[in-house]
Amino acid sequence: MFLNLNERLEQAFRSLRGSGRITELNVAEAIKDIRRALVEADVNYKIAKEFTDKVKDKALGTENVLKSVKPGELMVKIVFDELVELMGSQAEGINLSGSPAIVLIAGLQGSGKTTFTGKLASFLKSKRNKSVLLTACDVYRPAAIEQLKVLAETVGVPVFADLESKDPVSIAKRAMEEAKSTGVDVVIVDTAGRTSVDEEMMDEISRLKEAIKPSETLFVVDSMTGQDAVNTAQAFYERIQFDGVVLTKLDGDTRGGAALSIKYTVGKPIKFVSTGEKLDALDVFYPDRMAQRILGMGDIVSLVEKAQEQFDEQEVRKMEKKIRQNKFDFNDFFGQIQQIKKMGDITQLMGMMPGMGQLSKNVEIDDKAFGKVEAIIQSMTPQERTNPDLLNMARKTRIAKGSGRSLHEVNAFIKQFEEMRKMMFLMSKGQGMGAMMQQMKNFKR
Repeated sequence: MFLNLNERLEQAFRSLRGSGRITELNVAEAIKDIRRALVEADVNYKIAKEFTDKVKDKALGTENVLKSVKPGELMVKIVFDELVELMGSQAEGINLSGSPAIVLIAGLQGSGKTTFTGKLASFLKSKRNKSVLLTACDVYRPAAIEQLKVLAETVGVPVFADLESKDPVSIAKRAMEEAKSTGVDVVIVDTAGRTSVDEEMMDEISRLKEAIKPSETLFVVDSMTGQDAVNTAQAFYERIQFDGVVLTKLDGDTRGGAALSIKYTVGKPIKFVSTGEKLDALDVFYPDRMAQRILGMGDIVSLVEKAQEQFDEQEVRKMEKKIRQNKFDFNDFFGQIQQIKKMGDITQLMGMMPGMGQLSKNVEIDDKAFGKVEAIIQSMTPQERTNPDLLNMARKTRIAKGSGRSLHEVNAFIKQFEEMRKMMFLMSKGQGMGAMMQQMKNFKR
């Protein structure tokens, strides 16, 4: 996510790190590099210039104040603060007032509206404990209705659709009546994709909004389209005055222009970001967390939140007890792998760790990365998984054949597992970092 922008900004900061203090000359050079990085990320030149002018003024304003702060560190802090402000300062929640609350989804064709509709339903059901009714108002594309039904079934929520009707206003009104009669909390209305130059389609979405009076109207935009996305958002806002923006496909080769420019341009916040294909790959947009990731600082808060969603507190306590008793086994390890995989795309998780963003750019990691280890563990008998000490040469040879891996790979994995288990046990006994480092030295031999 934003790896090229992060790399270019890092180059700009690097030019200041060898300097002893802030001066007009070295600030001017860094500002030029930052502005170029933003423009290459598809940020409008006017926005990029206004942004860098603010950064320059703040940097030079500290020239005679913060003598103890290194110039490179100071510039990172200033750019971070300005990025947060540019993207909206703070997270904005979704408005779910009304009984039921009505959420209207709008956007271009191919922007990911229907998929987002399913993700939002999953988010509201699992994280907000809301009952949801999806409403199929894309009357022009039968596949969209079928897609919505598949998503709804996966999430476990109902769909209101009428294959015979071509009137989205009528469909939406009847869906609202059904929601009221069944006590549903939220109705999400999926609409057809449209372009801002199609007057008939824009009139239709305007009429639909006027008829159902949604508590929240969200504009879904493909973040990979950069500045074009911002221009489209502005055109849509002039017609339907949406309440917030959803950026989809942030897991792709995103340059950053949409995320950095859209709040400035339309004056409405980014409320959600979609970061993958899975239904749980939807996050509330936090400007400060996004700024951290753009600057390569990682996003530890989001990483911890994802972990907390997947790891049961009671199970964690059981695991800690097994580690203290040196009884951590292959079943436990296999279970931990499954929990990590549920947290999301492994490459994205690496990007949330400080300093790991550029590494994740050069390393292809996905769920298949665990395949070798999973195959080895699954080729063990229940007794072998519970008691790793049973693994003699004959058992290892059988496991290698069963998993389709070489005996060398099996031996290497078992050795790594044993070393990891020893370190975990020593740390649980309070023997501290020194003991763990000694084990690391042994591991390298």
